[in-house]
Amino acid sequence: MTRFVLDGVEVEAKAGETLWQVAKRLGRTIPHLCHADRKGFAAEANCRACVVEIKGERTLAASCRRPPSPGIVVVTAGERVERARRMVFDLLGEPVTAPPADLSHPAMAVRLEACILCGLCVQACRQVQGNDVIAIKGRGAASRIVFDQGLPLGQSSCVGCGECVQACPTGALAPARPQPEATTQIDSLCPYCGVGCQVTYHVADGAIVRTEGRDGLANEQRLCVKGRFGFDYPRHRHRLTMPLIRKPGAPKEPLDPADPFTHFREASWDEALDFAAAGLKRPPSALAGLGSAKGSNEEAYLFQKLVRTGFQTNNVDHCTRLCHASSVTALLEGIGSGAVTAPVAEVANAEVIVVIGANPTANHPVAASFIKNAVRKGAKLVVADPRGQALDRFAEHSLRFRSGTDVALLNAILHVIVCEKLYDADFVAARVTGFEALAEHVMAYAPEVMAPVCGIEADTIRAVARLFATARSAMILWGMGISQHAHGTDNSRALIALALICGHVGRKGSGLHPLRGQNNVQGASDAGLIPMMLPDYQRVGEEGRRARFEAAWGMDLDPTPGLTVVEMMDAALAGRLRAMYVMGENPAMSDPDLSHARAALAGLDHLVVQDIFLTETAMLADVVLPASAFAEKTGSFTNTDRHIQMGRAAVPLPGDARQDLWIIQELARRLGLDWRYSGPAEVFAEMTTVMPSLGGITWERLEREGGITTPQGKAILFDDAFPTQDGKARLVPASGIAPAETVDGDYPFILTTGRVLEHWHTGSMTRRSEVLDQLRPQAEITVNPDDLAALGVAEGGRLRMESRRGAVEAAAKPDPRLPRGLVFMAFCYGEAAANMLTNPVLDPMAKIPELKVSAVRLLALGEVDDSLSRERERVTRRSRDG
Repeated sequence: MTRFVLDGVEVEAKAGETLWQVAKRLGRTIPHLCHADRKGFAAEANCRACVVEIKGERTLAASCRRPPSPGIVVVTAGERVERARRMVFDLLGEPVTAPPADLSHPAMAVRLEACILCGLCVQACRQVQGNDVIAIKGRGAASRIVFDQGLPLGQSSCVGCGECVQACPTGALAPARPQPEATTQIDSLCPYCGVGCQVTYHVADGAIVRTEGRDGLANEQRLCVKGRFGFDYPRHRHRLTMPLIRKPGAPKEPLDPADPFTHFREASWDEALDFAAAGLKRPPSALAGLGSAKGSNEEAYLFQKLVRTGFQTNNVDHCTRLCHASSVTALLEGIGSGAVTAPVAEVANAEVIVVIGANPTANHPVAASFIKNAVRKGAKLVVADPRGQALDRFAEHSLRFRSGTDVALLNAILHVIVCEKLYDADFVAARVTGFEALAEHVMAYAPEVMAPVCGIEADTIRAVARLFATARSAMILWGMGISQHAHGTDNSRALIALALICGHVGRKGSGLHPLRGQNNVQGASDAGLIPMMLPDYQRVGEEGRRARFEAAWGMDLDPTPGLTVVEMMDAALAGRLRAMYVMGENPAMSDPDLSHARAALAGLDHLVVQDIFLTETAMLADVVLPASAFAEKTGSFTNTDRHIQMGRAAVPLPGDARQDLWIIQELARRLGLDWRYSGPAEVFAEMTTVMPSLGGITWERLEREGGITTPQGKAILFDDAFPTQDGKARLVPASGIAPAETVDGDYPFILTTGRVLEHWHTGSMTRRSEVLDQLRPQAEITVNPDDLAALGVAEGGRLRMESRRGAVEAAAKPDPRLPRGLVFMAFCYGEAAANMLTNPVLDPMAKIPELKVSAVRLLALGEVDDSLSRERERVTRRSRDG
């Protein structure tokens, strides 16, 4: 602590504080322009607006940079200081010669006449987000801000995160659209990926007009393009505002969401709920429910409780089945817990970071920014991705292995670590079982043997193995490129083994982290939206664990594990499943082999869909219940770091839309359950009585603290023991080395699907955001440029892509990062649904489908004539006939 005098009062500075920070903490205002008092920003004292007088010193000092010295006397006001500041502001107010306003970007406007060259936008882009788009070009009076050496912003490599807009003090960089003055500010969360960024919604006239990042553990005020500019979808013209019932005889088929009344009629809530509930009064084996990872913890808990007690079946699932089911299966098997062992932020303490089967810059951009920050501070990054990605330029090693050969690559790395005795022998002896069996198993996976299989040179495999094993700390982060395989559980087992034998679990900078794709996948899984698990991962078949819930809920529960989402579709087509309740999920876009899934949904006797838009799934429903968007509800959400946070209602519901919790309860009452929860706080209170993981957490505490990490506030888990019977982790050898489907003469390309930066999941929200849809308006088939040239197709030309299950048409997009023979397509475009092509074969353990590897062929559209319509007819007929 340093004591000094500030404006006549003796004060004390905390360690590391500047004069400006001390003054701010004590409530004294010092003007500033170029200073952002935020993590990641350095004080550069460019504007000199924050100068103060230090008695005895000849020149004024920039308070944003000056640390206090013992005994100094500081004056923050007075004639000398104010005269200097007036000079600064007068100079800044003088007219400058600047290029015309740049309005080329849909989200951000550039008006350099307001620029004071403070450099905050450069810091925001380079040092905080790690994107390196913005720079200052020229010298002296010719200095100006440029994007990619002088391109218009809309043509540059800008990713639209808006960090520069949030940092700019003058409006030189600002939102492209005029914003009304906000009258209310609501602290809440971003509704998109699992990072769980905290935001402040600025609201005017009942609508969100601006979003700003808050200083949450997961984002430190940062946002991505979706969190910054994708807030307008709830007021889209397609928003559902009244219950809909299908007209008699109306076919179950795709339709225009702007005009649902060709197939539906409006109904009152009582009529719609009575009709919905009547169709759900069937034998338990004929019923199923799909909950949502976009809903709150309280909604997920009540939904699965309704299915288990109202439907009296365990046929309940959600999107984790299609994203990280195999990761959770392997983690539960290996370490006794299905959650991450350390938060993303621990990359700052990692010596080595491995990113495999994930593309964080597109899917988890804020998490990616922390990875880039860590690399720039000295961490070594290994990226393993068949496609190649933006993080490659930060990587020590970029492993573009062949799709579906994850186990071959990972077992070869394990082989090196075992053979060269690079593993942590003490950790293995004290805290792991199964090492001998694993060591024997990987002997067959020598790098020289696996190199031709996975496409990575043996020397590179050895270098990566040595780098990881000898690091003092290491993090492994993975995504659906690992999990969405017929051998996804084996992929995850190999990663778990890699971390365990090197002791990279349970300490700072180390851990296993499957990056969650949706904002509440972790919480929805914890709450029991899983067919074989009750809340807190208690298996339905274990009598003692089931008895706890039977006592709490007052009835006997089915001990038989239920159907997963893909199995539900099979059962529906077979006639065993006759009615479904779907809340906030869109399986008619997210399931593999969509012709099969859509035929299954259309063939149900009764389909109830609860959503905010007429999604592709809702188009097949018998009754549609208009629900609440994220910004219209209050509830708790658990991010990928196991951090439970409060999402708060910021705007009112439109029309006659209702809260999801209200809808679930109204259906429950019509099915004989006398539920009377007053709101999410009462639901959460019940959850704490049956879920030990919530021990010590109350709704009031969540409201007060904003976020709490589970369990017991521990960010890093398993520093002393694993939650297994003997306290030790279990190594399980991984065997699968080939995908279920491979290329051949008829289908010579491999398709891998995923998300793009500007859109999220099935696009039901982001494609109704004006800015996001302008940034990425059309479906694209991304192909290596040499492959496109061989097909005779230029960029933007039309391609047709076919698999053994279906066909789609879209524009061609070249990407040199893709190896020849590999094709990528996002699955968010309903007009060209990538999942028409994907393979429904399942991982035998996790029941997750093989969405990452499908054999396809590409044709220039001119070679196709009218065969697309014939293909659609053939696939529809095949699905209908089973």
